[in-house]
Amino acid sequence: MARERKRPEVTDPVLSMTPMIDVVFQLLIYFIVTTKPIDVITNLDVFRPAPDPNAPKDQKPPNLVRLGIYPDGYTVNDNPVTLDSLDAALGKVASIDAGQTIMITVSAASEHGRLVKALDLCAKNGLKSLSVVSASN
Repeated sequence: MARERKRPEVTDPVLSMTPMIDVVFQLLIYFIVTTKPIDVITNLDVFRPAPDPNAPKDQKPPNLVRLGIYPDGYTVNDNPVTLDSLDAALGKVASIDAGQTIMITVSAASEHGRLVKALDLCAKNGLKSLSVVSASN
């Protein structure tokens, strides 16, 4: 008589997902950190319009008023002025041409309040074409 072997009960194998998820997250982090994104802005083609053939050739560029703001005061076209004379100068510029471009150069060492006062005077006199530039000195 043949003996029957007892086979142990076989359970279904269980595959643990935790290590697989850990590996997937590590790979994801690796690819995020090492991937260098393409700068789309630098690859855009820019088509500038052609110059107007009907524009007058002898037209000179508009005058530019340079307003300097420094720790010790203000300058207009490299001439030192006080706050009151700055107001008068900006009023005179606005009366001639309100669309005049004012280039404001601000020293890094000057107080922020000086710039605010100059911008307030420009707004008071109706000057809206402003360009603010920071200077390192």
